[in-house]
Amino acid sequence: MANSFGTDILIQAEHPAKAAAFYVEQLGFEITGETPMISLHGKHINLFIERGPALGPVLEVTVGSVEEAKARLVENGCQIVKDQPAFPRCYVKDPFGLIYNLTV
Repeated sequence: MANSFGTDILIQAEHPAKAAAFYVEQLGFEITGETPMISLHGKHINLFIERGPALGPVLEVTVGSVEEAKARLVENGCQIVKDQPAFPRCYVKDPFGLIYNLTV
């Protein structure tokens, strides 16, 4: 199982521009893109903000197969939060509250 953490963190907010303004004004980030979601790229990490109900931070985990990882994680107590097989990606919440975006 050679999965790896990516450098991306995703959050969802009802008002993405308002959330981005907070990170720019209060933490000194710079907006580097606005389509298809607001992007704030840093030296070691990238923050993406998309419209939607707040899930909390979502860590990116690169896997060999989204379907296989999803099945294994559900068998071991995780919940599917949002499934987007056409992308392919799947948001999974583990038993400890962490949410990750499984992607290839």
